[in-house]
Amino acid sequence: MGSVSDDVLLARAVLSRVSEPSSIPVWRVVAREGPVAAVEALRAGRYENDKFAAQALRVAEADPFADLEAAQRHGIRLVVPESDEWPHFAFAALDVTARRRVEEWEQGHREQSQSGELVPPLALWVRGALDLSTVGVRSVAIVGARDATEYGKWVARDWAAKLAGHGFTVVSGGAHGIDAAAHRGALSMRLDTVLVSAGGLDRAYPPGNAALFDEVGETGLLVSESPPGAAPARRRFLTRNRLIAALGTGTLVVEAAARSGALNTATHSIRLGRPLMAVPGPVTSSASAGCHKLIRAEEDPAYLVRSVEDVLGVIGSASDVSLLPIEQPRSRGDELADRVDSLDPAARQLFDAFPARGWTGPDRLAVASGMPTLQIIRTLPSLELAGLVEGSAEGYRIHRPARASPP
Repeated sequence: MGSVSDDVLLARAVLSRVSEPSSIPVWRVVAREGPVAAVEALRAGRYENDKFAAQALRVAEADPFADLEAAQRHGIRLVVPESDEWPHFAFAALDVTARRRVEEWEQGHREQSQSGELVPPLALWVRGALDLSTVGVRSVAIVGARDATEYGKWVARDWAAKLAGHGFTVVSGGAHGIDAAAHRGALSMRLDTVLVSAGGLDRAYPPGNAALFDEVGETGLLVSESPPGAAPARRRFLTRNRLIAALGTGTLVVEAAARSGALNTATHSIRLGRPLMAVPGPVTSSASAGCHKLIRAEEDPAYLVRSVEDVLGVIGSASDVSLLPIEQPRSRGDELADRVDSLDPAARQLFDAFPARGWTGPDRLAVASGMPTLQIIRTLPSLELAGLVEGSAEGYRIHRPARASPP
């Protein structure tokens, strides 16, 4: 747990027990006063009764020692924002949207969305060997219908396996149908997958996926905002969807009916500024009606993706560009690999930060690569000389070879 004090850990455990996920007033108080002071004020009844009535009733009975002991019995650990394992990179967008929402709250806009407010969790209960802080750097959220077709389950499993093979952590919700197929695809490659549950991690929901939960817990990571013993209430399925969207570099909807929880995750992804992708299905299939709705949306339409290569074109890095047959013909793949291998470490690090498509600039590259802007400016010429990138008034992008004839 790093340097997290016992007081902070106990306070976060109390807050996760007494507060429903994605509560704006509770997150606002904790962000302003800290978790220990917030719990002390709750116990003393110093907050507005109408905003904290439920929490005030629960806090007297909350027993963080019992929750932490139960967690230890089931191999569960509590990860808090003050710990080294907190996924600060993945939750950065949640922090921004939360502060914006708090400003609206203070101006009088106090009706909470039932589909889940985009605020970070107060704490996370996790089980598994994977380090939570690494999730969200190179990951994909794969979601869809519980009542999925065989086509949808095949796509979810096959694409998840291939994306896991390319170094992407697969994030989903552990439900029947598309979620389970996505997890199993990653597990088939013995690679990382993250399951975000709506209830306590001491019991699987749905119970029929208990074996899947156990397998993910052995090789990947189980995550929940709720402490052991907490029931997966209906609202918690909606609020946990924001975490699935936040932990993915992008969200892929494989199948979804016209009214589906997967569309809730898709909305969160758009609001967080993450790429949204959807797989098309037969026009007669009700299981794909939601995907078609996302693709044809007038505002923020989803990318239509027909293959893993299409997905890599949206959320992949420059290292994946040789996999895109339109952008980088297969016959030049070995040549590209040789040129990349010949780069010095700084140039390779910078090249890996380039988006697979589109123009970018030194400032964005600094964020993506973690390199100082001045070093980026000095390194770019070597990538141009190697024929890997090209520059113009719009910035820089991966070099596009000339074509002898239209594709």
